[in-house]
Order: sequence, then structure tokens, then C-alpha cells
Amino acid sequence: MAETRTISARKGNGEADSAPASKPQRTRITKRKANENHARSYFDALARRDADGMLEHWSEEGVVDLVPLGILRGRAEIGAFFRELFAAFPDLETTVTRLAAGQNEVAVEWRMSGTFTGEPFQGIEATGRAVELRGIDLIEIDDGKNVTNTAYYDGMEFAREIGLLPAQDSGAERAMKGAVNAVTKARRALAEGRDAIAERRDAFAQRRAA
Repeated sequence: MAETRTISARKGNGEADSAPASKPQRTRITKRKANENHARSYFDALARRDADGMLEHWSEEGVVDLVPLGILRGRAEIGAFFRELFAAFPDLETTVTRLAAGQNEVAVEWRMSGTFTGEPFQGIEATGRAVELRGIDLIEIDDGKNVTNTAYYDGMEFAREIGLLPAQDSGAERAMKGAVNAVTKARRALAEGRDAIAERRDAFAQRRAA
């Protein structure tokens, strides 16, 4: 029995010595993970206020749909917009709060804060007002480049914060709503008056024809 155990042990040692060393496994980055890394890199450049760094992530014919503002087509327009934004808000800070990556698209939830103390923005002179926004970007990625980005945020709140619109529930806002409502009522009354005149004219024409 002792001899059997010795032979088995030797055989086992021999097999262990002759077994090939296991090869280190390569980590394969999935498309989803690559898109996530790409989006994070893009927003890192945004956080640095680096317009050129952002443009490196875009295809030449990329399109940005800023839902409250309009559409930017191509790298030139995209770069011009963000350079204007960074010049208007020199202390702009951007933070990614959530990110979900898919095979072709990435959804990024973000927060921005800054002070409108720099150059004019969208034709509006700097007001010195502080701004805090949150929004979501839906970025379509193809061959490692952004091809479209639809950005959603509260445009009315942004207008309030920079001073373009009065603060919510303020006296100025109530006065503005009152003025708009007065104009709307006047237009409605005018339209109803025109309709009544047209009805009387038609009725008179029908009586004459009879």
C-alpha cells in the first residue's frame, strides 16, 4: 500500500511538472464599455471647458439638437457654441450624475453650475447671475465618434436664472402673465366679433335670396 501511494504521488508530480503554464487572459472591452469610456472622456473635456478636446470626439458631420435653443450642424457650429458658452460662463462646472451605455447610444445625466460674468451669450449681455441646471444628453456613437446628440434641459428655467425672464411666482412674472392673458382675451373677443358679423351677413344674404 505504501508503494502504491508513492507511485501515485510521483505520477501526480510528473503530470503537474509537464502541464503547460496557463496563459494570462486578455480583457476584451465590449462595445458598450467602449461607448461608456468615450462618453466619459467627452464629458471630461466639457468639465475642463476644453472645446477642442470635445470636438475630437465628434464626426465631421455631427449634429447637436439643443432642444430649447436649436440645432448645430458640423464641428464648426458645435465648437463655436461651446466656446461661446465657456466664454460667457468662465467658471462653468459640469458633473456627470448618471450614465447608461448601450450598443450605439449613451444617455448621460448631468448638472451644470456657473456665473454669467463673461462674454455675451446668444446675444444677451452678461448679467452676473448664477446658473444651476440639470439635463440629459442622448448621444449616438458610430465608429468611436459622436454622430448625434439630443440635449434636454429646462430652457425656461435657464432664461429665468440669467435674468431673461422674471423669477417664478414673482410679481414681475404675475404682471407678465396678466399682460399676456389680456392680449389673448382681446384677440379672442375680436375673433368672436368677426365670426358674429360673418354669421349675420350670411343670414341676411340667405333671407334676400329666399
